[in-house]
Amino acid sequence: MNDVINLMLSHRSIRKFTDQQIPQANLETLIKAGQSAATSSFIQSCTIIQVNNCDKRAHLAELAGGQNYVAQAAIFLVFCADMQRHQLACDMHQQPMQSGFTEQFITATLDCGLFAQNVVLAAESLGLGSVYIGGLRNNIAQVGELLQLPDLVYPVFGLCLGYPAQNPEVKPRLPVEVVLKQDCYTDENDQTSINAYDQQLKQYYAARSSNVKQQGWSEQISKMLNKEARPHMLSYLQSKGYLQK
Repeated sequence: MNDVINLMLSHRSIRKFTDQQIPQANLETLIKAGQSAATSSFIQSCTIIQVNNCDKRAHLAELAGGQNYVAQAAIFLVFCADMQRHQLACDMHQQPMQSGFTEQFITATLDCGLFAQNVVLAAESLGLGSVYIGGLRNNIAQVGELLQLPDLVYPVFGLCLGYPAQNPEVKPRLPVEVVLKQDCYTDENDQTSINAYDQQLKQYYAARSSNVKQQGWSEQISKMLNKEARPHMLSYLQSKGYLQK
């Protein structure tokens, strides 16, 4: 192992932060690290909004389901899939832009994920902690309005950054044999591996310092997928010019 891999394997979500501030120059370095991520066809379709206004932060925390660390973290970023600047690029060269394709939605959204994970890894290398805020999509239209997002721009998730005020345990992931297949897809032994993983996760939850749970991964997922998952997303994305065809 090397230092980079050890850092990646030690990732934890941090939800409690100290009051220590992060220099803006450091954040801009993290953003440059994010820009270094792969981007499909050099599309570069991720825009980040740094939210500094305290009232906006508090409102976003509420819209995300009462996640107070959105307001408390030293830095809060909103990662947006952005095809608006590509409209500008087409206009600059008097070319009509063909938009609304599902492929464009996929590449723009993936850009945000790749960009953000580079930011997180770079941040952790500086001793910072982070947590993603997918809860912004609970009230995505209100978030978009608050941030004045134009057509072809939508908020994918938020990201809290700050110096950790907690030291949570590393949550075990699915066994490699479940997620790494050879030559073709097969789930022949997955149930056995997942059963063992369920027991490992129960032990983790029982031993960790906060939010003790009494369930394994498969039970947790079965309950989560037994209910609707933000059904408002499709109509919102279509209203912003995505997923038209």
